[in-house]
Amino acid sequence: MEICFTEKEQAFYNEVDAFLQTELPPDWPDKSIIWPGDYSPGGYGDEENYRIADRFKAGLIEKGWLTISWPREYGGKAYTYMEQAIYDERMSYYRAPMIDSLGIGIVGPMLLRVGTPEQQAEWIPRIAAGAISMWLAYSEPNAGSDLAGIETTALRDGDDYVINGQKVWSSGAHLTDYGWMIARTDPDARKHRGVSLFIVDNKLPGVTMRPIINIMGQHSFNEVFFDNVRVPAKNLIGGENKEFYHLMSALDFERVTLVGIGGFRRMFEELLEYARTTERNGEILGRSPAVKRRLVDLATRLEIAYIYVWRTAAMLDLKKDPHVESSVLKVVTTELARDMAEAAMDILGPYGQLTAPSPWTPLRALVSRGFLESISATIGAGTSEIQRNIIAQRGLGLPRT
Repeated sequence: MEICFTEKEQAFYNEVDAFLQTELPPDWPDKSIIWPGDYSPGGYGDEENYRIADRFKAGLIEKGWLTISWPREYGGKAYTYMEQAIYDERMSYYRAPMIDSLGIGIVGPMLLRVGTPEQQAEWIPRIAAGAISMWLAYSEPNAGSDLAGIETTALRDGDDYVINGQKVWSSGAHLTDYGWMIARTDPDARKHRGVSLFIVDNKLPGVTMRPIINIMGQHSFNEVFFDNVRVPAKNLIGGENKEFYHLMSALDFERVTLVGIGGFRRMFEELLEYARTTERNGEILGRSPAVKRRLVDLATRLEIAYIYVWRTAAMLDLKKDPHVESSVLKVVTTELARDMAEAAMDILGPYGQLTAPSPWTPLRALVSRGFLESISATIGAGTSEIQRNIIAQRGLGLPRT
């Protein structure tokens, strides 16, 4: 498959790039403390930056760019998935403020695929306007990579489903409005069956969130408990006991939309510039053969990641399910995030261990943060081991182990 931008796609690339350069301060990318693939909230530093971010988000909503690949009748622009990928790449390259990427990138597209007209009318306009936010209620203490092993139940009782169980490693749940949840609606069915999807209001009685503090001392994850939580039956998405295979499509969207590939290029460029301009023991770092090898390896793998971003988008435009490609993309990018952090730590030496607000820390202390945080990226949305199993079985036709 040959992938290159059409004239229309190149024009859109230029349009997004110009918009970002106009609407964001020139130094905005340097304000970010987010490592590529980072799960933790970064913040904007001060109140003025938050005001800039809010104005920028309002501009995105006004242009209708939050939902550019959605049908026009649902508030979208009916752009192609390739144009969506271009938008995501440029946004992440400039480290632009984002609005609920889960609702826009996962929940909305899935509602357009499997939701009823009534559900689409209820949820799609609010998601498109950035009025509500979502968290992924997937993982449980005994079910992470193997989501078929979930034990949280949702049992029908009149006009409601009553939910009991626990979710864990719930990124940003405390900052959102609703959970996009999988639960077992038929406890007696085989584990790949009897699973359904729900939208669950965080404010419902019986929902309890407890923070999980990550390795950097930040509240990014949660464990969430459900004690006889009554959810209206109309919040069941896609039909009862039919959602495990819809969930696989949702995971494809997750692995594609949350990549932020432009952020990898921006971080690599910063690291490359540091190696070009920094002296150690009287020599430019970039003269070291060891440093050159590390940077060349990262550059090569970055290009591979870009190829799979564009390839996956092209497949979606061809109405093909990129199950294998999204798994390849997930492995390539999350392991690149980890290995880039390790390479940066080696290149910076002892300076890489410094954290803010040390005046001696290079690259805004991003390297120490990335070194600690990037490991979680290889776990969330399916571990690298699970992705390799998918590639082996679906892509190469190898038997299950």
